[in-house]
This record gives sequence, C-alpha cells and structure tokens, in this order.
Amino acid sequence: MAPAFERAARRLEPAYRLVKVNVDEEPSLADQFRVNTIPTLVLMLHGREFDRISGARSETDLVNWAELHRAA
Repeated sequence: MAPAFERAARRLEPAYRLVKVNVDEEPSLADQFRVNTIPTLVLMLHGREFDRISGARSETDLVNWAELHRAA
C-alpha cells in the first residue's frame, strides 16, 4: 500500500496532508487513536476525527475518501 499512499499524498497536497506513523515506534499514538488494525487511516481536521478506514486501499480509493469530506 505504500506506493498508493505516496501517490495519493502527492495528489492531495496542499488541501490534505497524509502522514504515516509507525505504531511499533509510537505505541502511545496507536493507543491514543485506538489503532487495532494496520493500516488504519484516520481523517482529522483541527484535532477532530471525521472518519476512519482500515485495510489496504488504492490511490484512487484514498483520494476519493479524502475528497468525500472536503465540504465537511
């Protein structure tokens, strides 16, 4: 999924910033955001969670998922 994530990140900038967190290196963040499945993607704005999805996704799926919440 890493290549799809990187391509989606480039397509979505500057409207969205996609950030990867290694939960093995940052277990406190995994606990804070209740990450039980890898990959888990959390869409946030100003510290508020809008949506989350789990499982591998294509570049198109990631872009469409983020764009779905643009008007929110």
